[in-house]
Amino acid sequence: MLNALGLMKERRFLPLFVTQFFGAFNDNLFKQAMVVVAVYHIYHNPQAEQSFTALATAISIIPFFLLSALAGQLADAHDKTRIIRIVKTAEIGIMLVGGGGLLLAKAGHTQIALVMMLTAVFALGVHSTFFGPIKYAILPQHLREDEVLGGTGLVESATYIAILTGTVLAGFMKVEHAVIGTLVVAAIGWFAARQVPSAPREGPPLKINYNPFTSSWRLVSATMHIPRLFLAICAISFFWTMGAVLIVIFTPLAKNVLTADKHVATLLTALFSIGIAVGSVAINSMLKGHTSAKYGPASVLAMGLCVILFSILCKTWPPAEPGHYYTWIEFIKMPRAALVVGALTGIAVFGGMFVVPLYAFLTTTVSKDQTARTVAANNVVNSGAMAIGALLVQGLSDWARVTPANMLYVVAAMCPISAWLAWKLHRACD
Repeated sequence: MLNALGLMKERRFLPLFVTQFFGAFNDNLFKQAMVVVAVYHIYHNPQAEQSFTALATAISIIPFFLLSALAGQLADAHDKTRIIRIVKTAEIGIMLVGGGGLLLAKAGHTQIALVMMLTAVFALGVHSTFFGPIKYAILPQHLREDEVLGGTGLVESATYIAILTGTVLAGFMKVEHAVIGTLVVAAIGWFAARQVPSAPREGPPLKINYNPFTSSWRLVSATMHIPRLFLAICAISFFWTMGAVLIVIFTPLAKNVLTADKHVATLLTALFSIGIAVGSVAINSMLKGHTSAKYGPASVLAMGLCVILFSILCKTWPPAEPGHYYTWIEFIKMPRAALVVGALTGIAVFGGMFVVPLYAFLTTTVSKDQTARTVAANNVVNSGAMAIGALLVQGLSDWARVTPANMLYVVAAMCPISAWLAWKLHRACD
C-alpha cells in the first residue's frame, strides 16, 4: 500500500490536490477579507456584525441546498474532470465581481459593495456545490481501495491548510493586494485543473432531473435508506451544524469578548485550520488506512470539553481598555492566552479526527458510479443543517439575547448527540 504522502508523486492525485487546495484558499481569502472589512470597517455594532456574518453564511449555504442534487447527477453522468475545468473557469469571473466589491467597500461605497460581495459569496457557494462532490467522488476512480482513506485525509487536511493560509493572509493583506491575490490564485487553479486526468462516467447512462426540489428529495431518499450512510450523513450534519455556529460567532466574539484586533481574530480563526489538518492526518495514522468510526465518539466528546473550556476562558477574559483592541503581541502576553490557544486547537484537532473517516464512508459504501450523488446527498443534508445552525445563532442572539460566549454551550450540548451517532455507525459496521 502506498503511504498516503506517496500519492503526492502521482499524476492521478497531485493535480486534483493542487486544484482543490487553491480553490479552498481563494474562497477563504476572499471571504475573510470581506468579513474583516465588514466587522472592523463598515459595522460598529456587535449585533449587526454577527447578523452580517450569519447572513453571509446563509447565502453561501443556499446553493448547496438547491443545487447539490444536480451537481451530483452531472458528476456521475459526465466526465468529472471536464466539470472541474468549467468550474475553475467560472472562478475567475466570480473573483472579478468580489474583488470589485472589496475595492468599492474601501472607497466608502458600502451599499453597492455589500451587494457585489454577497453576490460573489453566493457564486462561490455555487462553485463549491459543483466542485465538492467531485473532489471526493473522483478519488475511488483514480485510487485503489486501500488508498481512499489516505487520499481523503490528504484532501481534507489540505483543505484546512488552505483555509489557514487564506484566512491569515486576508487578515494581514491590504485590500488591493487581496483582490490581486484572488485573481492570481484563480488562474493557478485553472491551470492545475487542466492537468487532472480524465474521469469518465462509469455505469449505465443517467437521466438527469433538473428540478432542484424533486431531485434533492429523490437523491436523499435513495441514499439515506442505507444504514451506515444514514448514520454517517447525520453525524457529519451535526458536526457542520456546530461548525456553522462557530463560524458565525467567532469573529464578533474575538472582537467584542476577547477585545482583540483583526490580526488576532484572523490568527485565532486560522488555528481551526491547523488543528483540523493535524486531526485529519492523525486519524489516518491511527486507523492505518481502514475506514472506521471507532474513535468518533471519544473524539467529539473531547471536542465538546474543549468548547466548554473555551467558553469559560472567554467569560473570564480581562477586556482591553475602552476604544482599544489587543494587538497580537499584547494578546499572547495575557496570562490565559496559552489556554485560549490550546482550547481552540483542541476543538479543531478532535473535530478533524471525528469527521474525516465519516467522509471516507460516503465514497467506499457505494459503487463508483454513485459516489458523486452520495456526496451530493450528504451536501444537501449538511447545508440544511448548517442553515439551521446559522438561524439558531440569529434567533438566540436576537430574541433570547444569548451572548457569543454562551452560544458555545449550544455547540457543547450537541457533541453528545454526534458521539451517539458515531457509536451507532461503528456498531453498524462491526
